[in-house]
Amino acid sequence: MKPRDPAAVEALFNAVAPRYDRLNDLLSLGLHRQWKRQLLSWLSPQPRERWLDLCCGTGDLALALARKLRPEGSVLGLDAAAAPLTLAAERAGREPWLPVQWMQADALDTGLPDQDFDGVVMAYGLRNLADPFLGFQEMARVLKPGGRAAVLDFNRLPEGSAAAAFQRTYLRRIVVPVAAGMGLADQYAYLETSVEQFLTGAEQEQQAVAAGFTAAQHRRLVGGQMGVLLLIR
Repeated sequence: MKPRDPAAVEALFNAVAPRYDRLNDLLSLGLHRQWKRQLLSWLSPQPRERWLDLCCGTGDLALALARKLRPEGSVLGLDAAAAPLTLAAERAGREPWLPVQWMQADALDTGLPDQDFDGVVMAYGLRNLADPFLGFQEMARVLKPGGRAAVLDFNRLPEGSAAAAFQRTYLRRIVVPVAAGMGLADQYAYLETSVEQFLTGAEQEQQAVAAGFTAAQHRRLVGGQMGVLLLIR
């Protein structure tokens, strides 16, 4: 798979959707849930606020947000792929009191109104966008002035560092073999290349400010293996 190819990314997530949550739990030992809780802790969503989850996948982060915003706030989960959204809606159906809705659309061109949201989140989506800078611009466009945003993803590490060697080994010897055991080797083999081509934390900060954010701070998680970009509009 070619990283950042919109059609290929959409096909990938449609294919992996039924096993996506199980794979995330296996590959992170369940820690991805803690990373998402940390992201929300930093953002401090408040009751009555309206939030957008871009590249929401099967809805983990959107549902966690909705639990914090109920009953008066709301969350819109948006993704380009239909299959993950179907699963997200099924999960939300088990908690019908949560104020969450779902929408299929392109994260680079959502069609949503200007300055409509108090906050925006994106977990493991920026790295797959055809143009991350346009992604930042769209996030800034839909945010109200002073609104908050955060991006959680793999962290691109300095080539030749011990941390980069560990990340590469993890992807090659754990991620792909585990995915292969579920018949998804081809779908997950692209990860190493996508991380190698991803923006560094500093580059993310620079692009976000150029796209219209007033403040950007990249924080490292898990010994630098993951990163969270915190933004203010």
